[in-house]
Amino acid sequence: MQLNRRNWLKNSLMMSAGAVAAPALLPANAYCEPWLDTPETMPMMPPKGGILRARLSANENPYGPSPKALKAISEAASDGYLYPFSYGAQLRKMIAEQEGVAEEQILLAPGSGSLLVAAAMYYSNAKPGGTIISADPTYDQLMRAATMHGAKWDKVPLTAGDYDHNLAEMEKRVGDNTSLMYVCNPNNPTGVTIDPVALRAFVDRVSAKKPVFVDEAYIHYTSDPKKFSVIENVKKGQDVLVARTFSKIYGMAGLRLGYLVGQPDTLAAISKWGGGPGGLTMTTLRAALACYTDDEFIKYSLAKGLESREFLYQTLKTNGYTYLPSGTNFVLFPIRIKGEDFVTRMMDQGVSIRQWKFDGQYWCRVSLGTMPQMQAFADGLKVIS
Repeated sequence: MQLNRRNWLKNSLMMSAGAVAAPALLPANAYCEPWLDTPETMPMMPPKGGILRARLSANENPYGPSPKALKAISEAASDGYLYPFSYGAQLRKMIAEQEGVAEEQILLAPGSGSLLVAAAMYYSNAKPGGTIISADPTYDQLMRAATMHGAKWDKVPLTAGDYDHNLAEMEKRVGDNTSLMYVCNPNNPTGVTIDPVALRAFVDRVSAKKPVFVDEAYIHYTSDPKKFSVIENVKKGQDVLVARTFSKIYGMAGLRLGYLVGQPDTLAAISKWGGGPGGLTMTTLRAALACYTDDEFIKYSLAKGLESREFLYQTLKTNGYTYLPSGTNFVLFPIRIKGEDFVTRMMDQGVSIRQWKFDGQYWCRVSLGTMPQMQAFADGLKVIS
């Protein structure tokens, strides 16, 4: 099968590119990027012995890029002297056709994170001193960037018990000074997915008053991506932006590619602050074109992720932990000791994870890795439990 050629393709690319360090041999702090992590949640010290057995701290997909993407990268490398403008146009067209929108309703960028920052700058300057409403905790890159540009951040605590978005309270806080409503679905770091009927009704109402930004980075890990997405709201002409990324199910985090779906005028305004195909490379665009509709690999990647997720659920149960049901490639669960200590002790076992503190409780977030990586986590958890 084509998927069995994955290792051969990887080895060929690595040999042609020269010596490349294997992720398992990198020091623990090698994964950190300033925009991704904050000092209170990221492990800073390398593991004992200097070997990282499992990097489960950045929600990466260890099963990508796909064989088709890797082949495309290899073929595209020799065209690196060319500007890849035409490939950006091809990808916009492909995504637009897949989502049922116009090409002008797609804005590409090097990762969805850069689009969050561009949106933050646009809305902060469009309404100086305005307020951005979001759940708390959630993925906060947009809000942190907005506050740097003078915006206010109105944090709405998640619902008690199930840690879902409190849509009723978020809607209640919409006022004249609101510049943007931000929703991350499924949510990061909780992994909780919002009821699709409730979310679409919420977006219907709120977008009639203020813009709504929905971050769907993990949507492919839900049971039905089209059901849980709000791209249908965009199609209805509503003031809605939907962010997607190639970093998760497609396994292209290091290649940097994301896109926004929205109304043409809004995307054109945001693009002045960032985004657009000009920052994308030949190899990234060709890889994306090769894998975007690669249903075989997407199913494979999802199946492997679900296998790891079930293993993680069972591991936590065996060790007496509860967890939040996840619609993503990570799982969040409450821990019994201080978060920083939990992170350090797991790092001593060669396993990097993340920690949060909210609702008076310390939490650990574990990304889904390969089965050997999940076993490394299970082994480490036995030692510190």
